[in-house]
Amino acid sequence: MTDSVALVTGASRGIGLAIARRLVAGGWRVCVTARTPEPLAVAAHELGGPDHAIAVPGKADDPAHQADAVARTIAAYGRLDLLVNNTGINPVYGPLIGVDPAAVRKVFEVNVFSVLGWIRQAWDAWLGGHGGAVVNVSSIAGLQPAEGLGAYAVSKAALIHLTRQLAIELAPAVRVNAVAPAVVKTEFARRLYEGHEVELAKRYPAGRLGVPEDVAGAVAYLASPDAAWVTGQTLVLDGGLLQTAQL
Repeated sequence: MTDSVALVTGASRGIGLAIARRLVAGGWRVCVTARTPEPLAVAAHELGGPDHAIAVPGKADDPAHQADAVARTIAAYGRLDLLVNNTGINPVYGPLIGVDPAAVRKVFEVNVFSVLGWIRQAWDAWLGGHGGAVVNVSSIAGLQPAEGLGAYAVSKAALIHLTRQLAIELAPAVRVNAVAPAVVKTEFARRLYEGHEVELAKRYPAGRLGVPEDVAGAVAYLASPDAAWVTGQTLVLDGGLLQTAQL
């Protein structure tokens, strides 16, 4: 995939940065986005600087930022082959019925509506006329109820269905797939495993929690020619967790 170009959102650290790193290692050039400029600039430098990566900071759910990032990617590298929608938020915890409706709306703005916005921008600017792929980062929380994570879980379920819907609507030019990780050891998920990682890992047949590179490898596959006949799918990355009775 040498000379292919990707835009990865939420890529200043964690899963997004691991995805960008994996793509660059495979010969891709990338645009990385995230809300905070300083760590994003550090990430782009780590990825090899302008010859390999550019950084465009901004809020994921800001249409102006979406348009700017897509335009700057194409201006820098001449094309856009892959969009990875990794940005996600989970600012609330507890029973969904008691969550502030404004907070639920914000979760959906970032986790669902902004994804559609990014895809529209990429489609209009390049993918619609040249083809390519989209990979959305969902969660196993979108496949079953998740105690305390209701708003996040429902938004990730919506993202999985959005993936399926757009796989039909954008075919055959663009393949649209998703990945659905279980607990991955990132700063974002720290609250879910910190202080009890060993016990939690025992629930996983694979014997451990996920790491960002597990997700990056799956995304790289879905972006590659090896997945040319794969669209509308959600690849579950859970170390076998959903196959057990200990959910």
